Amino acid sequence: MSDGLSPTRPSGTPQATLSVIVVAMNEAHDIRDCLESVRGLAMETIVFDSGSTDGTPNICRELGARVFETDWPGDGPQKNRALAEARGDWVICLDADERLSPELRAELERLLAEGTTHAAFSTPRRSSFCGRFMKHSGWWPDRIERLFRRGSARFTDVRTHTHLEIQGTIGRLDGPIIHISIPDLHEALEKTNAYSTAGALTMAEDGKRSSLAKALGKGFWAFFRTWVLRAGFLDGAEGLMLAINNAETTYYRYVKLALLTRDGKVAKRR
Repeated sequence: MSDGLSPTRPSGTPQATLSVIVVAMNEAHDIRDCLESVRGLAMETIVFDSGSTDGTPNICRELGARVFETDWPGDGPQKNRALAEARGDWVICLDADERLSPELRAELERLLAEGTTHAAFSTPRRSSFCGRFMKHSGWWPDRIERLFRRGSARFTDVRTHTHLEIQGTIGRLDGPIIHISIPDLHEALEKTNAYSTAGALTMAEDGKRSSLAKALGKGFWAFFRTWVLRAGFLDGAEGLMLAINNAETTYYRYVKLALLTRDGKVAKRR
């Protein structure tokens, strides 16, 4: 642990408790490893499932999770729903394709036992793309805030790629979250379509506009940033595939935005 974890809990006081929240849909291939990584550490695991047809809710219940089967209002709103059910002193949010590394789990055990003055912590995230853990391409160390004191943070109200709004100081942990992000190109293409659609809808609701020329420019910039500025070329063939994937996702997001706003299909958010 980097900082902020000098003992602050008086001797003899109870250890702090941890809630884990996960949002999921059709994650039977990943969810078991995710939940197993926090067993024995968390006082509770809360899963909000939005219509799985592959048995995900049953797997979660088998592993002792509290499961809520509901609709999908978007990434931020769904995670805030799960957060509202949490009862622990601390909360960590994991995606179904994420799990704690042994190093991070050990740091969390110390934090819960010893206390801290921070409201939240950032952790590095080690992500894989098509079977390779990326060391460059903007994917490492990829620090994210997922651990926070309950009551000190909420998720932003966006459809995709929400983040925490935190009140208080943020410390740093060294152990990574392991992220099995995109196992193959089939899933890469599925996520390109889903993320570009959700991103276009969010931008349209915010009153943003686009054009084909803007989409081409944004796509090229996404490729250049990943491949050159973030040294994706050092990640070999997978780095090139990731740069192209980022470019495609960005291009389609702005093209879809142009079509949505041209046809007047989306009303601005108030």
